[in-house]
Amino acid sequence: MLHSPREIRGMARYCYVYVLRSLAERQFYVDLTRDLRARQRADNKGLIASTRRRIPFQLIYWEGYLNGSAAAQHKKYLKTAWGKRYIKTRLRRYLTG
Repeated sequence: MLHSPREIRGMARYCYVYVLRSLAERQFYVDLTRDLRARQRADNKGLIASTRRRIPFQLIYWEGYLNGSAAAQHKKYLKTAWGKRYIKTRLRRYLTG
């Protein structure tokens, strides 16, 4: 069923799966959030325990989902060996250029 733009604007916010790259370690960090900008600021300010030792970060990739469970499933996939390969393939030019 297709929705009009007005209906889409009224829908709940997206759930974002995002990839940060630690500028200090050159490693990726994958997580999900409903507020991408606020979460990126929190990560870079050292407010998130799991990322505190890896700051600063650069947001390099994100995908929006209407469904939180679909976002969680994709986050889980991106943390696997196949998912890491997927990200590296998608970002090949960015990472090498």
